Amino acid sequence: MEEQLIKKVGSLLKLFPQYWEGEQLLRNMVIEDLRAYKPELLEVLLSDQEIREMYAVEIAGSLLFKIDEFIDMLRYKNYWANSYTKYQNKIGLTSGGRYLDYNSDVILDFPYKDSILEGGMEKENVGRKEVYYNKIIAKKEIDQLLAQKVFVNVRKYNENKTEAVNFITDEDNLVIKGNNLLALHSLKERYSDKVKLIYVDPPYNTEQDSFKYNDRFSHSTWLTFMKNRLEIARELMQDKGLIFVHIGDQEMHYLKVMMDSIFERENFVATIPRKTRSGKSDVPYKLSQDYDWILVYTKGSAKTDKLFQREVERKYYISEDFPNDEWRLSDLTKQTSTKERPNSDFTLVNPRNGESFPVNPNRSWAVTKDTVDDYLKRGKIVFPGDYEFLNIKQPSMRVFKSEEIKKYGKGFNKAYVSTEFINQTMDVLLKQAVNKKGTDEIVDLFGEKVFPYPKNEILLQKIIEYTTNEGDLVLDFFMGSATTQAVALKMNRKFIGIEQMDYIESISIPRLEKVIKGEQGGISKDVDWHGGGSFVYVELYNLNNKYINEIQKASNQNDIEKLIYDMKESAYLDFQVKLNQVTLDNEDFLKLSIDEQKKSLLEILDMNQLYLNYSEIDDEQFCISANDRQFNESFYGKG
Repeated sequence: MEEQLIKKVGSLLKLFPQYWEGEQLLRNMVIEDLRAYKPELLEVLLSDQEIREMYAVEIAGSLLFKIDEFIDMLRYKNYWANSYTKYQNKIGLTSGGRYLDYNSDVILDFPYKDSILEGGMEKENVGRKEVYYNKIIAKKEIDQLLAQKVFVNVRKYNENKTEAVNFITDEDNLVIKGNNLLALHSLKERYSDKVKLIYVDPPYNTEQDSFKYNDRFSHSTWLTFMKNRLEIARELMQDKGLIFVHIGDQEMHYLKVMMDSIFERENFVATIPRKTRSGKSDVPYKLSQDYDWILVYTKGSAKTDKLFQREVERKYYISEDFPNDEWRLSDLTKQTSTKERPNSDFTLVNPRNGESFPVNPNRSWAVTKDTVDDYLKRGKIVFPGDYEFLNIKQPSMRVFKSEEIKKYGKGFNKAYVSTEFINQTMDVLLKQAVNKKGTDEIVDLFGEKVFPYPKNEILLQKIIEYTTNEGDLVLDFFMGSATTQAVALKMNRKFIGIEQMDYIESISIPRLEKVIKGEQGGISKDVDWHGGGSFVYVELYNLNNKYINEIQKASNQNDIEKLIYDMKESAYLDFQVKLNQVTLDNEDFLKLSIDEQKKSLLEILDMNQLYLNYSEIDDEQFCISANDRQFNESFYGKG
């Protein structure tokens, strides 16, 4: 491509300030708008004769813009194949491939839905607005990506020491460093149907990089990213298992529809609000966003499980007219109108004094004309003035404890947790800016704010308390600062944590070491925690993933040259790519910025070869230690 034309494109794009960050062109944003056929952008580009001659063709008097060729030029990526199977410029609800304009059955359809988003993260703190490395792989291209991986650098953390171990038991807690999608698939054989609770706090897909992840996905890639992980996570859950997914309002409604599809709509349990801070309006022309949300689903039968019920404090009375049975009051009306319940449309009369109580037409009586006399004879209806110790203004239903025990057994005073959890337990959390509380806990542990917006321990304590028993297995595959694992340990639950960022070694693991040694922050005093426990730490064996890390660290041309040399020697490249096409032998490649060269190198890596597959553990070139080999045999049951 002529350099003059490149300069001309750049000068035209300067008319759009939103496409620039200083002198850096935000190419992905331009590409998204091109694919969306933004009229103002196309009009400016086609106004230039040279661009029109190169990238437009006239057919039947109409001018057609060759967008794909223009995008190839813009990104210098015409030398490798695209790797997704479906792309539409619209995210919407579809059924049978048609949008809801034509159908009433609801599913969520979006670009890349039938692909795998490997979803590697680039840097912990990135200030740019570009979408960074998130490789989309068509399912037909995957042959080894999701296979079981080799674990290395195995060690066990105890109260008094850290030691190498060569086996794992069902009682061990587990922490994995590596890509969470691939780690989840490695867990499948050993942990399918064993996880009682999953709690995850994924990237919210906002402009704030709150979780040190790439928190700037487009809608379609973010949905693909989440779909891939939730599908395998469901396989790990028990039939009565539960999943809590923390999310902001940016993607909450899309995620709800997608989770309806994955977990089935009837298994939706609740949407729980969580207060994040005290009111502060920092979003122009919008309500202050002081809340985020937790979507809760069960895999199947958890809604009838005893864990979904809690004791309810009810006021019971003993009176002289019923000396042998306690009783309480209940509403004598129903939330239905008399039109819906015509047999409950009557005036209720107190037989003792003749006082009349007309029916509320919008709330019919809970008894019918046919049964009201029987209720009166049995003393099932209490009127105002019947008892000096009662202050009621309308008739109420008398409910005898003996009746409740006969009907419900020992669970007569139980209520379903979904309502109680939101209305009572969450009330504690709604009274405080809980993001700040989580930060305070981290500062207490490390002396400074080493992790942004960690979840606080009270939140996880309540979730774990209501949904698990001691000894149950809890999974969090966006481990972050290890709040979930810390609380699970303090509450005597088993846990699995997965994290791929390097801060697992500087924040997550040190935090759990402090918990084992008896730190007294968070919920420690509430649960009488004095230390103990252990966990096994493992890492996925790096292949191409090590080059991803090195590419991300590269800062100058010398770094790029060294990478190219190393990649030629031992990297696993996409079979469709010749390395010299995108390296120092290519004139177009040399014109790219360092960031674009790095992205080019990332693109040519074979994503099937990020980590070493267990099937290749015996290959001597990988130098797997005897200790790690024995651990893998124990983990996968191959020994």
